[in-house]
Amino acid sequence: MKLLPAVVALMLLTGCEAAQPSTPAPTTTYELPPRQVRPDETALKLPPVKNGDTEFDLIGLAAGLPSITGSHAEMLPKGQYVRLRLVVTNTGTSSVLFDTKRQLLVDDQGATHPSDEQAMLIKRQPAQFDLGHGVRVEFDLYWDIPKDRKPVTLRAFGGPTITDMKNLTGTDIKL
Repeated sequence: MKLLPAVVALMLLTGCEAAQPSTPAPTTTYELPPRQVRPDETALKLPPVKNGDTEFDLIGLAAGLPSITGSHAEMLPKGQYVRLRLVVTNTGTSSVLFDTKRQLLVDDQGATHPSDEQAMLIKRQPAQFDLGHGVRVEFDLYWDIPKDRKPVTLRAFGGPTITDMKNLTGTDIKL
């Protein structure tokens, strides 16, 4: 009979321990707060696409912009400005020299357009930067295309990789 109270006490003690909340498992993704889309922009919901060790995530598009304004100047396009908001991430093990001037916009007639150097300068966007291992950068690209054309594809070029030191082949991402 003396053993019965000890067994009951042990069962109660074990039951109490099991009822305590467990620590939650660590999360495996970053929870980034949503941001408002700019008034002249359409949010894009496209899956990320890779070119070499660079991953491209296109998040916003504005076409038909009649002008752009920077800190010191307003500039009119020859046709229309197109702005693409994108996030690039280096998924490789080395750094990547990323060149925004290599990114081409393909229009609905198949013509390719390099980014507009003056628009990029006025909007203070980067021309070239070192994208370190695991680094993620968000920025805008600007093009000046004819008024009667529509943007349909970004021909994206990541930086040189160990397997493709020249990175001559881009990846087409439909908008």
